[in-house]
Amino acid sequence: MQIWVDADACPKVIRDILVRAAARRSVTVTLVANAPMPVRRTPNVKQVRVPSGFDQADRHIAQTVAAGDLVITADVPLAAEVIERGASALTPRGQMLTRDNIGERLTMRDAMQDLRDAGVELGGPPTFSARDRQDFANALDRFLTANG
Repeated sequence: MQIWVDADACPKVIRDILVRAAARRSVTVTLVANAPMPVRRTPNVKQVRVPSGFDQADRHIAQTVAAGDLVITADVPLAAEVIERGASALTPRGQMLTRDNIGERLTMRDAMQDLRDAGVELGGPPTFSARDRQDFANALDRFLTANG
């Protein structure tokens, strides 16, 4: 089992939690981004730099992920693709995306995109909070305990 991180938009605090988990649990964490990510160097943390461009990190993760792996991403289409391949998906806010809930999340994402395309101002997601960080850490720990 390996952890893949869609690192371009992943909050630093989440990357830090993942680096600590890699060392503590002896699991490989691979950060995929189109720019170098400043993280503490440890033997279990790798970085893959992809070319700049739309969805390059997503494409790399989707093509490389294996069944049983965990992908950290807020990108719902990427989550759907890795779930289809037998991997698991966890958002940086600690929400596990599964076969049971990914369809609903895709539908909501598409509806929100339609509203934005129509010019409706929706604002962005709420500010990343300490509660989000804790929810992520707890969900990651539950996953690693169940699958490690």
